[in-house]
Amino acid sequence: MFGQPRFAAMNAHINSVFERQRVLISAHRGSGGGSVAVNTTLGIKAAVLHGADIVEIDVTASRDGEFYCFHDGCEPELLGIEANLQNFSAAEIDKLSYIWVDRPGRPAKVERLLPMLRSFRETDTLFNIDRSWWRWPNMLKALDGLYMAHQILMKCPAWEEAALDRLREFNVKFPFVPICATPEDVLRTVNDPDLNTVGVELITNFREHPWFSPAVIESCHEQGVFVFVNTVTLPTGVPLFGGLDDELAISESPDAAYGPVFDLGVDAVQTDWPALVRDYRARRLAAWPGQLVRSETAAPA
Repeated sequence: MFGQPRFAAMNAHINSVFERQRVLISAHRGSGGGSVAVNTTLGIKAAVLHGADIVEIDVTASRDGEFYCFHDGCEPELLGIEANLQNFSAAEIDKLSYIWVDRPGRPAKVERLLPMLRSFRETDTLFNIDRSWWRWPNMLKALDGLYMAHQILMKCPAWEEAALDRLREFNVKFPFVPICATPEDVLRTVNDPDLNTVGVELITNFREHPWFSPAVIESCHEQGVFVFVNTVTLPTGVPLFGGLDDELAISESPDAAYGPVFDLGVDAVQTDWPALVRDYRARRLAAWPGQLVRSETAAPA
């Protein structure tokens, strides 16, 4: 069971999903393509149909404090405007559409965060809330009003002390997944009595890193947290987990990218291609019924 015993009731739903699926699949911004944009309700539904257990959502806010599902900085590409959404009022944002999927009779609007999340309340879907920590505690108050904290994973870098303090001070103990670049980051957050740390997202640019030792992954498990890694291929080319990413899975093979990740014993994988990871997970489970074990592809020590 992941998380401290004192938060067992809050974390029961998350743990039940892990019990069923073993390794969870997180869809980066949902699944966009064709007529569907990322960070939208349709994108979330598409991701779930592709096998996602968790959907990562980016959050921005209007200048008057309304929260939206959008990765700010992507306005020129997705909306055809140069300005950042944070400089717009909510009324102005509500008039914007995704230029490449909008069409007469079915505009593709930038969606408000709270109604979107509310539409998935009491489903099995979990949400990983990204790019929001500088908006706490106002955002935590807004999320608390949804009564679905048991479905929401809050995320921020382990070194963002101001954000950690906001999370510590908030009375509702949302499940928390710190982004960790070093073992010290893990130690700083997993045993904090005022944080409901259920997992850790491990990031590194290089394969010569402690994260690539199964013993280190096991030590995270011993501390009561799940291990989350990110195989998304960023446009910047910066690797998030030692170069094991979705592009490698497509260009070479899923086993080349996901095999070493599963071999390490990780518990959740974030991807832009959830169906690829879903099918790979199914093959691993079929090959070794009852548990996920190390394959012939050895992870580097």
